[in-house]
Amino acid sequence: MADPAAGRPFKKVLIVGAGPSGLLLAVLLSKHGIPVHILEASHELDQQPRAAHYGPPAIPELTRAGVMDLLEKNGGMRLNSMYWRRFDDHTQIAGFDGSVLKDAGNVATTLTEDMRTACLPMQDLDALLLDMFVTKYNGQVSWRHRVTNVGGQNEGDATAWAEVEVLTGDLDMTKATVSETKRYEADYIVGCDGANSIVRRSLFGDNYPGKTWDAQIIATNTYYDFAGKFGFNDANFIIHPEHFFMAAKITNDGLYRVTYGETPGLTREEYVERQAMKFELMLPGHPKPDEYKTINFSPYKMHQRCAEKFRVGRVMLAADAAHLCNPWGGLGITGGFVDVGGLVDCLIGIWDGRADESILDLYSEKRIEKWQTVIDPISSENFRRVSDSNPDTILERDEWMQLCKKIEGDVPATKEVLMGAMGVRYDFTQHYTK
Repeated sequence: MADPAAGRPFKKVLIVGAGPSGLLLAVLLSKHGIPVHILEASHELDQQPRAAHYGPPAIPELTRAGVMDLLEKNGGMRLNSMYWRRFDDHTQIAGFDGSVLKDAGNVATTLTEDMRTACLPMQDLDALLLDMFVTKYNGQVSWRHRVTNVGGQNEGDATAWAEVEVLTGDLDMTKATVSETKRYEADYIVGCDGANSIVRRSLFGDNYPGKTWDAQIIATNTYYDFAGKFGFNDANFIIHPEHFFMAAKITNDGLYRVTYGETPGLTREEYVERQAMKFELMLPGHPKPDEYKTINFSPYKMHQRCAEKFRVGRVMLAADAAHLCNPWGGLGITGGFVDVGGLVDCLIGIWDGRADESILDLYSEKRIEKWQTVIDPISSENFRRVSDSNPDTILERDEWMQLCKKIEGDVPATKEVLMGAMGVRYDFTQHYTK
């Protein structure tokens, strides 16, 4: 069998983490013929309710991976409307009709003209990408391989390496037994191993500049008839200083991501016990537990953090391993997928002999710049908006909501405003030299 790396500047990429960003990176590199190996500490894909909405800037990457062709067949959908609402009566304050992006016209990429936000629970997206990687591209995933350290960040290192503990026994990683240790080598290692990234810690220790919000968030996947009974839009942000929440449709059968604020400092058991009280207080119709069905429940803290570099020698970072933001607006996963697309273009440029390794420094520089100028400020403002202390006057004070009111019913203006989100992207192919 012919060696796909024969005559190429490098032979292999090692990805740490089989989450959405790691799997998307693996699919896009494999599609171009670049050999990839994924190391994952768990025995399975993450099943917790995390990301579910992937904004317009992420659509080009999902399209070229082939995901968008399979979205609806796998229970996914497109998001068409987003509104901010009052807490007391849940009436609309301001918002926009995202269906105008179904035909976005001449956009930054020629891959697609339908730029509406895509909706699919992360565990379903992961399963779709994993199947593509393993079945279509014969990709290699080593499960229960817990990376403990990586190297290759020093100038002159000919390869990168990862030290790995192979786990056995109990499926709970904290109780599992280490059966053996291994060392894997590759030309490049990419850390896609999340907020607690071992790859990032191998580079920078515990230094992850930024802050943790003084707030507790609970994410659930819940069946409740928001649209049919109460006229809710596809995505709804209910503004309140304490009882703020989001209800956003994520599948066509009526499953919603309901994310809400809670009192910090309680145990998981206490949060579970309080859910019925919170839902009855917050949700339209003040439902009792037998009126809805919650199938996933996950408390988490919110962060705004960014690593000092996304590339050190032969080691790169992407997505949550590289930067974090609060989830209000979906810029975390969307920004992570845009990272992946940019890094893919950089590695393809090197692989094809159209760029040298300095393009990886540019990847680090530009993606950090986009976090600082787009992701961090916009996501921070999104959270301040939904948790505003005086919802009754927010329209008078909030420029974004005033803009939404101004462009209401104006299709060209709405398209222009919504496509402004594409500013989080950066075209690295413009730096190809050949």
